[in-house]
Amino acid sequence: MAKPVAKAISPQWANETRSAPEDEGALQAILSEDIEWKAFAGFPPSARLAVVVGRPSEPGLYTVRVKVPNGVKLMPHRHPEDRIYTVISGVFYIGLGDEFDADKLQAYPPGAVIVLPGSTSHFHWAKSGDYITQVSAIGPLGMEYVNPKDDPRNQNFSV
Repeated sequence: MAKPVAKAISPQWANETRSAPEDEGALQAILSEDIEWKAFAGFPPSARLAVVVGRPSEPGLYTVRVKVPNGVKLMPHRHPEDRIYTVISGVFYIGLGDEFDADKLQAYPPGAVIVLPGSTSHFHWAKSGDYITQVSAIGPLGMEYVNPKDDPRNQNFSV
């Protein structure tokens, strides 16, 4: 049976980028106050994503930040690319598997680094408060929910 292809990121991110400075030998710094948080079609409506470095829709290195408010769950999904998560703030709860199971959640505090191989089914829960993670990977970014009914891109949310 053919493996489903992960959905590419929403076109709204196709032109988002943070590139290297014109002088390639120059230091570039991105401060927290310069981060632009935006809705992301693959997330529940209250979660946010920010492009920090790169162009996630294209091949190459990218870094994004993900902000999830208290109580929000990201149901089981997978990404084709290997990912490195760094917990910036809050407690990041992540579990592995094709079904959401709170007993499988592992809690990671700020500063923790989690390496997640590509195509690994996993889920998140902002169980004890808001969290922010930083994700670095080689794009393009893809995201496929195990159950298509859990995919916010397949639902109509009222605002």
